[in-house]
Amino acid sequence: MPTFHTYDDAELHYRVLGPADSPLPPLVCLAGGPGRDAAYLGDLGGLAAHRQLIIPDSRGTGDSPAAADPARYAFPQLAEDLEALRAHLGLERFALLAHDAGAAVAQAYAAGYPQRLTRLVLVCPGSRLQGELPDDAREIFEARSHEEWWPAASAALQQLTEATELSEVRELLYAAAPLAYGHWDEPQRAHAATEGEQLGPVPRAGFWQGVDEQLRLALLAGLREVPCPVLVVTGDRDAVTGMRAGELVSTSFPNAQVHPLHGAGHYPWVDEPTLFCPLVENFLHAA
Repeated sequence: MPTFHTYDDAELHYRVLGPADSPLPPLVCLAGGPGRDAAYLGDLGGLAAHRQLIIPDSRGTGDSPAAADPARYAFPQLAEDLEALRAHLGLERFALLAHDAGAAVAQAYAAGYPQRLTRLVLVCPGSRLQGELPDDAREIFEARSHEEWWPAASAALQQLTEATELSEVRELLYAAAPLAYGHWDEPQRAHAATEGEQLGPVPRAGFWQGVDEQLRLALLAGLREVPCPVLVVTGDRDAVTGMRAGELVSTSFPNAQVHPLHGAGHYPWVDEPTLFCPLVENFLHAA
């Protein structure tokens, strides 16, 4: 697995998927969680068939070592790791895709290095950076109460707030997992099976640390100056972040579009790969 050295000389790992001889530029992809092993991204529903995907393991996840200083887990610092990866890859400018909490890292990067991005794709982002937490995810969840998995998922959500043992947390996460998907069939069950094992509690806890109101507002001001086109992808069955959060995120950029996917949850490349991949590819190809 290839590695690169970041600003504090930490050696971090990244994966490369897809054809080395592709004429298309690579797409750098950030995982969410926060603090989740990037393995859950897979090949993003087949995107790696067309171009190389560069997928870094964030500090303390996957094959990358834990940070010596917990402050290095904060998402603005993770954006600096991304800049080190760009320099390592020798990319003057590049396209970036980020999922879930990874969208906060991507926004911090876009605010700090706006001229480095050619395209930005934000998949099912939350809107904590925008200072609002819409409640439509709960509405989406409640609207699916007729599905057979719903009672167990609802009970698991309530129990998660009091669970302390790691084995119990993993069991409850799997019971609640259907709310994150547009369907609960074999592909979704297989994708959800390793969720509890992929979460890094320490990187997760440090992700939002040290981010005060002054920094938040400064980042939002930077986003208003980002020149590249931005695509925000949401799912109309996403009971994790919902759809309104993505709409809020899009308003932070001067050149953004929102595209909701019907039948997709929080992982649209798992639920609807035949919709997700063409959407992203067409956006990346657009002049």
